[in-house]
Amino acid sequence: MPTAREALLDAALASLAVLPWSAVRMVDVASAAGVSRQTLYNEFGSKEGLARALVRREADAYLQGVERVLAAPAPPRRNLLAVAEWTVSQAYTRPVLRALLTGCWGERLPVPRPARAGSRASAVPAQRRADAGVPSPTDLLRLARDRAATVLQDRDGDVRNSCEIVLRLALSYVVAPAPLVVEGQCADPESWSPTTPTITSVIDTIFRVDTTSPRKTIP
Repeated sequence: MPTAREALLDAALASLAVLPWSAVRMVDVASAAGVSRQTLYNEFGSKEGLARALVRREADAYLQGVERVLAAPAPPRRNLLAVAEWTVSQAYTRPVLRALLTGCWGERLPVPRPARAGSRASAVPAQRRADAGVPSPTDLLRLARDRAATVLQDRDGDVRNSCEIVLRLALSYVVAPAPLVVEGQCADPESWSPTTPTITSVIDTIFRVDTTSPRKTIP
């Protein structure tokens, strides 16, 4: 059975399927989760705190998913292909994750604004972690790359480098077709397509090529 915190986060995420974040009301989130509004404020502090917690959970779920896909009993190359396909397909169905990976936050999404300077730290450990901030797109890819190297027991850097290439390629499919910039925001394109068979073909080609190019790391 989910905790009150998880139920509230689930309710907030479900609200985003039909409403922009600006129209999501705390009282409605509490009601949908079956808890009191005071419980919601005890957990998150404010609507902005709820937004940070929701985005933090999406980032954590993505990194846990990367580890889960990589842990499948298959050759490392096949697992890295699976990570690329999984990343694109997840970004296709999860708008908050897509925003995390690209840095493009539309008006319908809960933009994770930093906690106010000097504000009292939350009594809830999970909320203190959320209030500390969420990873940038670069940080998220770096974390995924490093987890891949750990799961695949990288010792010489080859797996780490390959994972970085794979994640960069996957991200290129997440942002293509390139979103339009409207008033400083990235508008969602009319259609998102995972095109995962194409990713598989391209990555297979990359791994078959014996390249001596210098390693390129995430800046």
